[in-house]
Amino acid sequence: DHQNVLIEAGAGVLWDDLVSYAIENIYGGIENLILIPGTVGAAPIQNIGAYGQELAETFHSVNGVLLESGETKTFTKDECKFDYRDSVFKNELKNKIIITSVRLRLNKKPKAQLSYQEVKNEFENQNVINPTIKDVSRIITKLRRARLPDPKELKNAGSFFKNPVIPLEKYKSISDTYPDLKCYPVDDDNVKIPAAWLIEKCGLKGKRKGNVGTHKSQPLVIVNYGAAGKEVLDFATMIRESVDEMFNISLEFEVNII
Repeated sequence: DHQNVLIEAGAGVLWDDLVSYAIENIYGGIENLILIPGTVGAAPIQNIGAYGQELAETFHSVNGVLLESGETKTFTKDECKFDYRDSVFKNELKNKIIITSVRLRLNKKPKAQLSYQEVKNEFENQNVINPTIKDVSRIITKLRRARLPDPKELKNAGSFFKNPVIPLEKYKSISDTYPDLKCYPVDDDNVKIPAAWLIEKCGLKGKRKGNVGTHKSQPLVIVNYGAAGKEVLDFATMIRESVDEMFNISLEFEVNII
């Protein structure tokens, strides 16, 4: 219609190709999710998000095949039970469905999403007053390439841990000792804090053990330097134990362990 466009993409399409297509056609809603590696079919499983945008915001529906019966089924947004880096496909339907295509409702008259402070600061520094979605994608591409390893050059699964949500009172207690700890309100009683900050405070930023380690610029990312297999999970477990011991906060895996 005059405001929105409904786009369907096959599950095997590279996610970044879909984002680039949307940006070139000025269809807004996923431009902040540029340069996320993976396929379109994987996006709803994780409810991917970055720099102030989340897939669920533009999601319309998904088609899939139920493995047990061979039945094809369409899942609406509500049926997908999206949450922070979570969905029905990581829980009740884990290993029970093959996603075949995804539909998104994108905006034909988009406004730049600048809720992420680092992106907003970049435009202020460049004196850009009314950035387009193409401008936003350009800035986020720059930020991601400066901070995150290219999976083509250094194997990784992106952010390994979710940012934990903790009670506001607990945040105040920790920030009394660590005033540099930032938080993001979730509701009146809870806040979200950066898992990367917790890992770094444990002295694990850039830490390497054998074939696995945390990235030198982003401790949320666990990288595989060689032929690491179970080493990755053992290393991630060590990180969780260190954060729990130091802050009494249990980190939750963002990746899907099969």
